[in-house]
Amino acid sequence: MSPILVRPVREQLEHDRIIRLLQAKYKRKFDVAINPGNEQNAPVGGPPPWYPDLVLQNERGKKLLGVVEVETAESVNHLEAMSEWGAFSRLRTPFHLYVPASMIDVARRLVQDMQMPVAEIWAYSLLGDQLRFTLVQRVPVAAAFKGRPAAAAKPAAPARPASSGQARAATSALRAGAAKRAKGKTAAKKSARPPAARRDRERAAPRKPARPARPAARKSSAASRAKRK
Repeated sequence: MSPILVRPVREQLEHDRIIRLLQAKYKRKFDVAINPGNEQNAPVGGPPPWYPDLVLQNERGKKLLGVVEVETAESVNHLEAMSEWGAFSRLRTPFHLYVPASMIDVARRLVQDMQMPVAEIWAYSLLGDQLRFTLVQRVPVAAAFKGRPAAAAKPAAPARPASSGQARAATSALRAGAAKRAKGKTAAKKSARPPAARRDRERAAPRKPARPARPAARKSSAASRAKRK
């Protein structure tokens, strides 16, 4: 029980009953120690140590895995939140808060105003002799262990437009690349042509005279003799 709060007897009995019901609930996954009423069985934090309503540990009872605090209508207030809730939220372990359904809006506003990393907020209500628990708010486990609320994902920064200097540099680089490619093409064409000295020698060299036409073949001797007669 909070050192700054004295509950009426009837309200305290209801409070301790909820603690024992939650002990049975969490016992499925944890080794659970409870501090009902004025009992101080399982301290956490400190100095000075605090005594939350339920202390969740591993099976060997050596590592703290979470704390649970049960509030009644009278204990959901600013002073209680500053003293107990603030201390439990700084333990760097999940902090579970149970409040009456009628006080859920007040509890959520206090948690939000004080920026407390509460892993889970539960509302409980009494229907006849039965208690019902409803999960109202849950924070990612990693954020709860870090001891601060989960940060919203930051949107990606828009791309900055290029400055005038950067634009000029990019244009110059493009022009230089184009000039280099053109120069390479010209050099390739020149290497394909024969050298100028070789062309000049070919032009200055005399051409060979054409061969004379062969004389017609001599006629037969009989034809020649007949012509002479």
